[in-house]
Amino acid sequence: MTTNVAKYRYNHTMYRIRDPKASLKFYTEILGMKLVDEHHSDEAKFSLYFLGYEDPASEGLVRLARQGLLELTHNHGTENDASFAYNTGNGDQGGYGHIAITVDDLTAACARFDEFGVKFVKRPEEGRMRHIAFIADPDGYRVEILENPMLQA
Repeated sequence: MTTNVAKYRYNHTMYRIRDPKASLKFYTEILGMKLVDEHHSDEAKFSLYFLGYEDPASEGLVRLARQGLLELTHNHGTENDASFAYNTGNGDQGGYGHIAITVDDLTAACARFDEFGVKFVKRPEEGRMRHIAFIADPDGYRVEILENPMLQA
């Protein structure tokens, strides 16, 4: 049996989320992702939401044929427990770090995040690295925000 690693592709990263309404709002309304696919299992009591950015090359492709998706996994009932929290890997022990999103204008993006009341982990003016920001999603997962000059009109 052989396999061709040249055909391997990065498909998705998965986060467990407490409240799908809050997480979907964050990733779609605040970060501009689109809901690509979803799956609900009442029997197993979970829902899956797949999000990504619009890309003409991915238009009409099934989920497994796309690249760079974010999967949000919701175990039903967690949204009703305000004290429930997942380990995001960003505590004292470290571990998982973050995903990164590129934007056309870092200053404008950060101002927009402020308008939405997004929690900042690091603002561009803080620390030595002035060209990046870190924000937190509703579950505390970190999102690095990077300015990409090639996205500017």
